[in-house]
Parts: sequence; structure tokens; C-alpha cells
Amino acid sequence: MNLPQIQSFLDSPNPQLRMRAITELRNHEPSVVVPLLKQRMHDGKFLVRSFVAMGLGYKRNHEAFEALLNILDNETDHNVVAEAANSLSKFGPEAIPHLVDLFEQNTHWLVRQSIFGALEDLDDPEILLQLCQSGFDGEDMTVKMASLANLRRLKDTPKLPEALDIALKAANDNNGLIRASATRTLRHFGGPEAKAVLTKLQQDSDYRVVRAVLEGLL
Repeated sequence: MNLPQIQSFLDSPNPQLRMRAITELRNHEPSVVVPLLKQRMHDGKFLVRSFVAMGLGYKRNHEAFEALLNILDNETDHNVVAEAANSLSKFGPEAIPHLVDLFEQNTHWLVRQSIFGALEDLDDPEILLQLCQSGFDGEDMTVKMASLANLRRLKDTPKLPEALDIALKAANDNNGLIRASATRTLRHFGGPEAKAVLTKLQQDSDYRVVRAVLEGLL
């Protein structure tokens, strides 16, 4: 599809055609694509805006980076924000401070989960610990459990003691799912403190916690 056709589809009242146009832009250079994507940044359909956010991650230049920051600042749909966060992560280290700020400011589970996923290869124990602590201290169960799972990445880092403290606290949580997740993290960490708590958790009143302990004995 040539550029005049793409522009025509972008201007179409049919959202399916607008999304098709955005998909067709993959065959063109960032200098051409990014200005066209920006035309639909405030589209009335969140799926179109999600396509825009995704496209900006694949057509990376300074203008695309600034456009993604604009989306993070102004977008109200969590699906689009999550997509923009994932795209921003493709820019590498310069994106990290913005993603950390977003994690602290936006407590929606989908956004926070996307940031954990986007930073999966992050080699910065201090930042990872910060996100895990913030996520665990929040109210969302999904994020709490994701935070406990991501703590395991800190096993062979200088931040292990702090990560262990969070897991030990979680092992005494009132919610059985949290205790079960903490159990798996403590099994991963090992060490005398973790083993002592795991022994205690073998007698937990919640079968899910006991099962999590026994999984490590198989």
C-alpha cells in the first residue's frame, strides 16, 4: 500500500481501515511513519490508539520517544498505557526512569504488569527492588504476586537481604495466595532463615501454602 492510500485509510471513519493503515506503515521508514502515527494518537477508538502505541515502539526515533511520553502523560485507557510502556522499553536505558515513574504513579495492575514484563532483562537490582517493594505495598493482588515472583531475580545480587525481608513479611500475610507465592520465593532464595519459615509453613492452614512448600521437596 502506498503512502497516499495509507493516508486515506488513516482518515477513514472506519476504525478497521485505520488499523489496517497503521499495520501497513511497517513497510516504511520511521521518519515517514511517526508523523502519520501521531495523527491517530487521540483516536476515538482505544484499539486504534493501542496500534499507534505499538507502532511507535517499532519505528524508533526521538520523535517516537517523545510521542510515547505524551501518551503516558495523557492517555486514560490502561490498555493503551500498558502498550505504550512496552513500546517505550524498546528504547533501552533512556526509557527506564520514565517507566519507573509510571510504575510509581499508575497503580493499575495491567500497567504495572506490563512494566515488569518490559523490564524483564533489566540489570539493575536497586530499581527492581524498588518496583517489587512498591508493588507489594500496593492493594492489587495480581501486582503483589508479580512483585513476589520478580523478587526471585534478586537472588544473586547485593539486594538479596532486602528481597528476603519482603518475602519473609509476605509469608505471614493473611491471604493464603500471598503466603503461597512467598513460599515459592523463599524456596528459590534458600538459606537458614528461609528454610526455618518453610518448615513452619508446612503446617499452614491453607492447602495452597502447604502444596507450595511440598513442591520444593519433590
